[in-house]
Amino acid sequence: MLLAIPFPHIDPVLVHIGPLAIRWYALAYIAGIVLGWRLARRLVALPPVAASPQQVDDFVTWVTLGIILGGRLGYVLFYRPGHYLEHPAEILAVWQGGMSFHGGALGVAVALFLFCRQQRLDLLAFADRVAAVVPIGLFLGRLANFANGELWGRVTDVSWAMVFPTGGPEPRHPSQLYQAGLEGLALFVLLQILVWRPAIRARRGFVAGAFLVGYGLARLVGELFRQPDAQLGFLVAGITMGQLLSLPMVLAGVWLMARSRPVAGVTEVAR
Repeated sequence: MLLAIPFPHIDPVLVHIGPLAIRWYALAYIAGIVLGWRLARRLVALPPVAASPQQVDDFVTWVTLGIILGGRLGYVLFYRPGHYLEHPAEILAVWQGGMSFHGGALGVAVALFLFCRQQRLDLLAFADRVAAVVPIGLFLGRLANFANGELWGRVTDVSWAMVFPTGGPEPRHPSQLYQAGLEGLALFVLLQILVWRPAIRARRGFVAGAFLVGYGLARLVGELFRQPDAQLGFLVAGITMGQLLSLPMVLAGVWLMARSRPVAGVTEVAR
């Protein structure tokens, strides 16, 4: 057997409070939403103003529903449609696991559209500020994947390989950490550099497009080290489902960035 770093065997449950178990994964969702909310309140106030901090407060409920409903439905449709067609009652069993980022992204996009329509906000300007905080949740979510010992990487002989409890005896890439670094940390730094520049903020949709391109490319690279889902395996030409779903994101992001044009400002909101 190849040498490998021992997996730290982190308990997926942070703490038990009577019958209630607080898991790292749930905590990652909560922390990601809360930290993103606090930062978004500052970003929307940057000129040209995209929304009021109070409107960001209201949007938290919308985005939470978009993440949960979209993420779950995306997993059902993209990753295990046959299983849930035979067992439709399990679609609601979110505590059993199974969330899709791409489904969650679609859910957030729908929430953005409906919320901006209701509040009469500039959709692209508001989407830019929201997109800039999304990598916070991605970073924490990937760390939670690592803590849970799930979504591990492909078999490898690199010196930092790990043997995961549910991944068999072979040393594997700790691909959750790769993705945390790419989709989370690196993408967050890039988007913060962009969104804090007035000239970039004036180009409505540019930051949102950069997020789509950045995430899509990061996922395409990360999937090269991640073990495909067992029920799907490799698809046509050796690509994975994660890569297949990321390609439209890259194309949509390039389109958004290309069509963005500098404008004098967006309607200020003072509610």
